[in-house]
Amino acid sequence: MRKSWGIFNLGLVMGLGVFSSIAMASMYVYQPIGSSTVLGSYGNRHALSTAAGNPASSYLMANLQGFRVGFLGPIGIGVEGGGVNGINDRVDRLEAIFDEDFTSSIDVDAIKTEAQAIYDDQGQAAADAFVVAKIDEVLADINNSLDSADVVISDISRTTYAKFSTTVQGPFLPIIYKTRRRGVFMLDASASLVGRADVLADNLTLTGVDELDAVTSTSELDGVDVSGAGIESDTSVYMKRASDLRFSLGYSEMVSRSETSALIVGGRLNFHRLALDQKLTVLNEDDDSSISYSDFFLSRDSVSSGISLDLGLILTGRNFQLGASVANVNEPEFDYKGLVSDCTGLTGADKTSCEAAIRFAGKGVFSLNETYKMEAQMTLDAAIKSKDQHFSLAGSYDVNSIADPLGDEYQWATVSLSYYTDSWVLPGMRIGYRKNLVGSELNYFTAGLTFYRRLDVDVAYAPENDDGNSGAYVSVGYSFVY
Repeated sequence: MRKSWGIFNLGLVMGLGVFSSIAMASMYVYQPIGSSTVLGSYGNRHALSTAAGNPASSYLMANLQGFRVGFLGPIGIGVEGGGVNGINDRVDRLEAIFDEDFTSSIDVDAIKTEAQAIYDDQGQAAADAFVVAKIDEVLADINNSLDSADVVISDISRTTYAKFSTTVQGPFLPIIYKTRRRGVFMLDASASLVGRADVLADNLTLTGVDELDAVTSTSELDGVDVSGAGIESDTSVYMKRASDLRFSLGYSEMVSRSETSALIVGGRLNFHRLALDQKLTVLNEDDDSSISYSDFFLSRDSVSSGISLDLGLILTGRNFQLGASVANVNEPEFDYKGLVSDCTGLTGADKTSCEAAIRFAGKGVFSLNETYKMEAQMTLDAAIKSKDQHFSLAGSYDVNSIADPLGDEYQWATVSLSYYTDSWVLPGMRIGYRKNLVGSELNYFTAGLTFYRRLDVDVAYAPENDDGNSGAYVSVGYSFVY
């Protein structure tokens, strides 16, 4: 039992510490990178990474005629977690429970000795009654301890999760080109990885005591074998992973113009190579799975392809900017690799986890063959700005919520204040606030600096909320001077 708990603890540490072990990094709209971390969907010509938001915003990024390109990144890394504070106390409580040797309290010989003394003093009926009562007491004590453990495990399962994400944009991307006719083309490519680990709770069950539980008299104690007594549970670590290689082709142009404003429209096709997988590991299994955690998160052995379409428009004037966009208009679908539904031929930990997965799926906890739909989402943005966009007060709002590939819901609302400068000494500065209106309901405080008009550093931090969730993101990119 001690070894089983070691695996449980290892599973939690893996889920919470895997962030530091991922070296690899389609930017997901759920967790923006670069200056969009602070600015949201608002397209600012001084922040090249914001061109990945509204497809019409690439028009604002372009030079009067010719190319504008990125250099390195941005690369973004983010973590979210729930129930982390206080986890050590709950682990200590569980360790205290599992430190108890449950089978040591099932001492058949001691029961026989006490029963014999009662038989000599009070007779057979009293001895038999003692035996039944004593067995009930011993088994009840064990089950009470298991019930206590069940409460702790259920609490961990309900409140604790760990999630990481990392995204990197291809070098020298995006490439933005404005033609002589003022149409703007954009090429972009990126790679991303997002994963999540949860604990699925299952009751601890005492097994191997059926013979003892069936005893009704002193004579039936003879031959009772409890050497196989133990604890069984399907309590597991459940992990999901999505990695995407994305190539994008966009186009935008100004369709009308007046003395005070201009209307810009744009569209973008995104070509996805998405690898989705899920893994379940039973925590009281002594053997190791044939697939390690690192192999699981980094593998791309089951890939599905799809194309998504984004559309957007921007109405801009001297001192204002209004935008609207719809991502994933066509809502493409992608298949998970899925969990094994036939356990034939499997052995050890793989067989145990396979059988547990089937039982959890039967309870409706998850699907063995899951499908991810890249749902459509409309976003509105608005800004009060200076003519050259050096100064802006902006906000953006996702009209509807959508689920990411791991099933977590996102609907962002952001507000930001930014100042960019032509000075090589004074850095560009931005601060903001970002809230997920659904799902984790995290409130992020965001800030960013642009050094030497090239190096962008953006961070976001969400302190623990009432549900015990918290998160942090950092993004770094280096682009050519704007």
